Amino acid sequence: MKEERSLSLLQLMVNEGLVPSPEEEENRKTVIEKLKQVHGSESDIDALCVGPYFATMNLDILNPVFLRDIDETGWKSLSRVLANTQICRLVPDLKSMLRCVKFWAKRRGVYGNLNGFLGGIHLAILAAFVCQCDPFVGLSALISHFFKKFAFWPWPRPVELQDETLHPTLNPTETRLYMPIRLPFSSYEYCHSNITKSTFYKIRTEFLRGHNLTKDLLKFDFDWHNVLEPFPYTKKYAWFLKIFLSASKQDELGDWVGWIKSRFCCLLFKLEEVQGLCDPNPAEYIDVNIADPHVIFYWGLQAGKTNAIDIKSVKDVFWRNISTGYQGPFGKIELSIVQASQVPKSAQFDTLSQKKKACWKMMDYHQRRIPIYSQHVPQYIVGYVSTNGDPEYPSAGV
Repeated sequence: MKEERSLSLLQLMVNEGLVPSPEEEENRKTVIEKLKQVHGSESDIDALCVGPYFATMNLDILNPVFLRDIDETGWKSLSRVLANTQICRLVPDLKSMLRCVKFWAKRRGVYGNLNGFLGGIHLAILAAFVCQCDPFVGLSALISHFFKKFAFWPWPRPVELQDETLHPTLNPTETRLYMPIRLPFSSYEYCHSNITKSTFYKIRTEFLRGHNLTKDLLKFDFDWHNVLEPFPYTKKYAWFLKIFLSASKQDELGDWVGWIKSRFCCLLFKLEEVQGLCDPNPAEYIDVNIADPHVIFYWGLQAGKTNAIDIKSVKDVFWRNISTGYQGPFGKIELSIVQASQVPKSAQFDTLSQKKKACWKMMDYHQRRIPIYSQHVPQYIVGYVSTNGDPEYPSAGV
């Protein structure tokens, strides 16, 4: 039965498009083989590699000798690579479990470091920790143990991978974090985290929900779809903060939205100060009736305190934060309080489970789309224009 549960979970991942098909894998191999065949004896390959000044092509990135005198910029540049390399070394067979855990986090609205939730590195370390604790169980049991382990974890006790090469030391400053998770290549450094009082509460609630639904995998009516169903925002909250962002040009929107998202924690802290708990839904939406390039966020608000929010003062504080340091053309931002009944049906369901990664979403994926590139980073696609048969009147973007 446990094996059946694991197989059904893997099949669900395949159905959701999270597992590359054999055809896709073969396609990838074919492309690589073709690339190998298109060069002659005198041809070259142009490539740009950005890294520390001492890096060479045979460099062992985990060798402490090379990391001893590295400057802060180099250290930050290498931190994600170091973490991924070390996680793969300590827990080689993590792919299937991590894929499931990320899908769960996106469906339940607890994925995204910019919004104060769990980022990819946080989930990778938490998943690897469970694999180290239970190395000989199947996928379904690992997922069940994952929820049980962190539903009752005594935060702020740090989570750290077992590594015989490190001798962890306590860093009192970092353990003031709500959910300290130690980086796997360092004895004292922790994952950067934007988790706040509100997001910590929701993450813990979702861990507990996951545990309650998976503690008995052998029940006859057990169904993974119940565990992974989208978070029902409009059933949970009666009021929302609507964040409307727009720009005059399509190619300016992605940069503007990215800048605002990088400052979301300031807005969340202010809302917690004046309103209490807030659930910053990471999903991004559009209104097909609005022609200007835009994106909309809906954040759930704690019941009973919405009348006390001075939305103008909240916006003033947030505007002072976002108006400093931005290099691109400024867009517009509008904050308002809306009822659940005012949230469009298209925004009442989770959209982060979609496979497409983009700044904002299209309502009709069958429409012809024109890619839009960032003016600051020319090779970066910030979205697409939906032509509706006429590129002069884009009704929506992805």
